[in-house]
Amino acid sequence: MARSKAPAKKQQIDFKKIKRKLGRKLPPPKNATNTEIKFKAIILREQSAVAEKTGFATSKKNLTLKELLGKSVHHNANLRKDALLGIKEFFKSHPAELQSHKYDSIKTLILRISDGDDEVRKAFYKLFQTRIFPACKEDNLMVSLLMPSIFLAMANTSIDVRLMSFYFLHLVVEYFPPTFSLYAEKILENYKDLIIQRNHLYVQDQSNLKAALSGLTHCLSLLPRQRDENKGLLQNETLLAFEQDTAKEFVRFAHFSGRLKEIVGALINCFQEFIPLIHASRGLDARSLIDCVHHMLRSICYAIKFSIRSHTQRQTAFEEVALLKLDQDIVSLLSKKLLSSFPLNPGNNLSKRNDESYFILNGLLTEIFLEVNEWSHLPCDLSYRFLEFIENTLIGKITRSISKPIHEKTLLALVPFVPKLTLRVERDRRDNLMQAFTITLSDCKPESPLKLACISTVRDLIIPNGDILYPNDPTVSNYQRAWVNQLPTLLNQLGDKYPVSTQVVLQLLLDLGKVGCLKNTSPTFEEDIRNFFNPYQGEGDVPGGPFASLPKEVQDLALSFLYYFIKDNFSSPMLRAMVSCCLYQQLEPDVSYRIVEVLHSAYRYGYIPITDHLSFLITLIARFRVVPGEPARRETFKALTNLVCSRLSEMGDSSLVLQTLEKAFVEQIILKPALDNGCGILRMICELDSKHTRLSESSVTTLSEFLPGYLIDIVNCIPEEDKEKSSYIYIQTCLYYLVPCFFLFDRSSKLTQEVLKRLRFMVSENTKAMLESSPQQDRGSSRNSLNLIQCIVSVVLLMHNDVKARKIISSFKSEIDLILHNVISLQSSSLTVEGKHMMKIAGERLRIASNSLVS
Repeated sequence: MARSKAPAKKQQIDFKKIKRKLGRKLPPPKNATNTEIKFKAIILREQSAVAEKTGFATSKKNLTLKELLGKSVHHNANLRKDALLGIKEFFKSHPAELQSHKYDSIKTLILRISDGDDEVRKAFYKLFQTRIFPACKEDNLMVSLLMPSIFLAMANTSIDVRLMSFYFLHLVVEYFPPTFSLYAEKILENYKDLIIQRNHLYVQDQSNLKAALSGLTHCLSLLPRQRDENKGLLQNETLLAFEQDTAKEFVRFAHFSGRLKEIVGALINCFQEFIPLIHASRGLDARSLIDCVHHMLRSICYAIKFSIRSHTQRQTAFEEVALLKLDQDIVSLLSKKLLSSFPLNPGNNLSKRNDESYFILNGLLTEIFLEVNEWSHLPCDLSYRFLEFIENTLIGKITRSISKPIHEKTLLALVPFVPKLTLRVERDRRDNLMQAFTITLSDCKPESPLKLACISTVRDLIIPNGDILYPNDPTVSNYQRAWVNQLPTLLNQLGDKYPVSTQVVLQLLLDLGKVGCLKNTSPTFEEDIRNFFNPYQGEGDVPGGPFASLPKEVQDLALSFLYYFIKDNFSSPMLRAMVSCCLYQQLEPDVSYRIVEVLHSAYRYGYIPITDHLSFLITLIARFRVVPGEPARRETFKALTNLVCSRLSEMGDSSLVLQTLEKAFVEQIILKPALDNGCGILRMICELDSKHTRLSESSVTTLSEFLPGYLIDIVNCIPEEDKEKSSYIYIQTCLYYLVPCFFLFDRSSKLTQEVLKRLRFMVSENTKAMLESSPQQDRGSSRNSLNLIQCIVSVVLLMHNDVKARKIISSFKSEIDLILHNVISLQSSSLTVEGKHMMKIAGERLRIASNSLVS
């Protein structure tokens, strides 16, 4: 047998080598300590972020204002911008939050004006432009919070930040104009530094520089200047107050005149450097460059105006000499470096838009020239160039490629200088200027501001100081007449839609009338004035004159002008137009009274013949329409009648006036006017007649034919509500119409007798007709007869109830008794029960009245 092998011994291994696959994570060592901590979340009520914002206003992203303001100062620019946009949206949704937290918000937000990121600065600007400033227009405390940071930004090393600060300052001044006067010197100093350092700007940053310069223009426009020639203050008191306020403003701004000189010099140098760039603008923004030049010239113009106006405000001789020297320095600088470049013509083919741009710049240069030329003569060759431009602009010779608004805006600045230019140029130039101005006056639209400027210029060309400027120059007189003859047509073109413009035109016409400039006007002048006052001139869709629809103050001015117009241009058609105006139902009563007063004043001074004035008064009373159901209209007529009667009594010997008017009175009475008009005519007769009537027999006969129907109308036409409300109102209303009859009866017994006879005859005729009629005949006719008899009885009773009238009719008791007899006879006729009852009551009342009369 084979011997078996012994089992092999195991090999002892101290460290077992473990093979690891590449990329597998090593397991932790066996002796490693487990530091993992496990816990469960503990949720406490009212501790969540949402709960913390309960009751607070939040943005769309659920952020409160405090959180948004905190993010606005974050180191990340995108977060700052988003925060500013969020605040803008937040204030839009919660405007009350802005009012509650505006100061805290502004203190945090104002730091963004110097932000290094352009997008953040733009968002900052938009936030204030669209949300904060519009909601805080009258909060001047905001300015004190903003200005320190604005001035710091103006000194920032980054040119972009500096430009944004000027841009933002412009926004502040737009919403808070007093800001400039409070910080004027420091603002101008920063603008001067910006302009002097322009070399770093105008190649890459024309648009930002344009925005900054526009702010300078706006600030300088706030400098005090004299009264705007185009507005034309109409009241002396207002003008005096304006001059006092302006003087104070000049004193407040006078201390930085030297700073203005520095700015003007810097702007002129900047202008000289920009013009070549515009002419050779390759790769540059020519539009922005032109706009920059425009703002430079406009700023220079405002500074020059202030400098010149402040010269007239100084008081002491030393100050005048010092300022005059300063202004002469400015004039020399302007003449050599600015005005000498006129006109600006690039000399190459330009688009229409560029033509307009250069036209605007040339217009600004001309405006500067005119300001300076007012008090300091410039070289003749330079003056001729500007004068030629002015003449060509006035006649439209160089404006074929210029839009009408641009042309009119330039004319608006140049037209006010025409009067002073005419005084300084040779005769030929003066005539050319007047001819060119006449063309401008005729061509501009009636409602345009340019037309108002032309009207003010007409005043300065004719009566600059209240006296006629060229009284003995036939050429100038022809131009003056041409200007004046356009004014009435302009009134009708303006209508009632432009009352301010109408007021300016009327003020000029009034001033011209006071100095006698309305003589020898054209035939159409008076016709246009009549059309202006007459509201009935139009037929169909053609409107009448605008006078009645104008505001009260404009109407007063028109009537003041009417006085002077009638003084030099009286005509009967003009009076007829004024009658039509007074009869217009929409005209206010006070205006009607004023027309009567104005025309009566013109009569007293001999401008209106007595016959025409009397015709005006009687036509007014005879044709005035009292509308039933409109008590105000009746009260107006009563007041107008009283006024007319009062003026008739002032016209001299009443007997002569009555003799003149008697025929007209009779003619109107024959026409059987309405009750109120008849009463007015009777009152006029009573005003002129005496105790023993001066009326002729034929006039008394005409009155006796008219009065019975008039007396019956009194009873018939009294409103039913007056009869029902109170017997007192009824009696007083009747007495108003009866009193003129009582006066006439008292002055003429013949008239009283004839009237009572006619009343008695009317009763007899109707009684006879009813007694002879059968019961089957027309009941309507019988009812009318009964009503007529009852009215006559009421008339007699009304006369009986008045103590004085009772004495008058007592002498004619027989006539009243005959009326009573007819009434009694009807009580036993074949009338209806209602008719007999009516006659019984009338008979009893008349019997009592008759028994009280003493024959």
